Amino acid sequence: MPKVLYDKRGHVAYVTLNRPEVLNAMDLATHEELGSVWDDFEADDDMWVGVLTGAGGRAFSVGQDLKELAARNANGTAEPSSFGSRGKPGWPRLTERFSLAKPIVARVNGYALGGGFELALACDIIVAADHATFGLPEARLGLIPGAGGVFRLARQVPYRTAMGMLMTGRRLEAAQALACGLVNEVVPAEALDERVDAWVADLLESAPLSVRAIKEAARLSVDMPLEQAFTARYAWEERRMRSADAIEGPRAFAEKRRPRWQGR
Repeated sequence: MPKVLYDKRGHVAYVTLNRPEVLNAMDLATHEELGSVWDDFEADDDMWVGVLTGAGGRAFSVGQDLKELAARNANGTAEPSSFGSRGKPGWPRLTERFSLAKPIVARVNGYALGGGFELALACDIIVAADHATFGLPEARLGLIPGAGGVFRLARQVPYRTAMGMLMTGRRLEAAQALACGLVNEVVPAEALDERVDAWVADLLESAPLSVRAIKEAARLSVDMPLEQAFTARYAWEERRMRSADAIEGPRAFAEKRRPRWQGR
């Protein structure tokens, strides 16, 4: 049984953490499978959007498989770790694929804790069921959110909200996450697929190279002075501005028809 399901439908790649019996906790084998999935997704020109979720209705993912970690600590095979995953299975993991410009939607259907929450934070759009719960319990375990939680959470929510969660392990319920801008939408569980599909449809309506150029520019410029942001060069924008899609969009508008994106 694969620990990660990977399904391509049209221009959309669906990635599902497939360990519902342990709330989609991620062991080293899961990370290795995920690494291959992200390699393929990034390389496949026909894949324009990714959707990441967890199997079952209880959890997106509760993060690192702590039973595996405890066993590795006991037999001496675990090395001290800090930020990042270099040298570990699945590297570079999604949380460190900083140049990945394709958009990813997180479909959060329950607990998103620890490394699972960090995966969601690395996505571009988060749609959550109303029973979703977000948290980083690492401080209570003698660990740190080493897959980017320390850095991303402090950038994505108000500072004190981030520090409160990071230093105490306190959790946010779905409604609280929506109120502080952590997620894009919260819906009843039975409507989760419908709303994820709506976001995916909107992304597919947009020119794929435009989406990638916008994502890259937003990420790279967030800490730049505004004047520098305007004059910086962005690789995906260089491709978009010279693409057939940059001509197709205005032409389709003038001809009162839907554009036919090529994405190349």
